[in-house]
Amino acid sequence: MSSAPPAGAAGYLLEVDGLVAGYAQPVVGPVSFRVGRGEVVGLWGANGTGKSTLINAIGHGARVFAGSIRQAPGLGVTYQEQVPVRLDGMPLTGRELLRYARADRQAPPASLAPLLGRRLDRLSGGQFQLLCVWSALATGADLVLLDEPTNNLDPPSEHLLQEILAAEQGLRAVLVVSHERDFLHACCSQVVEIA
Repeated sequence: MSSAPPAGAAGYLLEVDGLVAGYAQPVVGPVSFRVGRGEVVGLWGANGTGKSTLINAIGHGARVFAGSIRQAPGLGVTYQEQVPVRLDGMPLTGRELLRYARADRQAPPASLAPLLGRRLDRLSGGQFQLLCVWSALATGADLVLLDEPTNNLDPPSEHLLQEILAAEQGLRAVLVVSHERDFLHACCSQVVEIA
C-alpha cells in the first residue's frame, strides 16, 4: 500500500494508479482506474491476465510491486471469491446464509426469494452463486469486490445477475471481475480492460 493521501477528496472511494501486483513476482499491471460512490465498474480481460490478482491486491491478498491503491477513509469492503465455499451436507438455508453473513438488512430481489427457505446443499451451483453474490451486496459495505460472479450461471441466471448489478448503480460501489465483455457492458457504468 502506498502512503499517498487517501481517496475520497474527489468523491472516489477507490483510486488505483499505475498498480503492478502479483505474488512472488508481478502478474498484472500497470493498471489505473477510479471507482466512485454508486458506480458498478467492470474489470475485463481474457483468462490469465491477472484480473483476480488485481482484485486480491485491492483486498490486501496480493503484493503491490509498484503504483498505489488509495481508499477513502473508513471504507468498508467486502469480497466475494470466484468459487464460494459450500460444504456438502451442511443444513443451512439461504435465509440463514444471509443472516450469518449479516446480509439480511435488505430484502433480496423477488427472484431470489424462492431460494431463501432451501438448504444450501440442495441448490444448484448457479443458485448458490447468486445467493453468495447477493450476500456480498447486502452486507452494507461501501465497496463490493466480485470475482467472476457469472461462474456456474446459466443464461437466465446470468441475466438475473445483470439486473441485480444494474439495480446497484447509485447504491454502493461494486467492482466486478469477468472475462465476459457483454455481461460487463450490460451492467457496469465503466469497463476497464486488463491486458
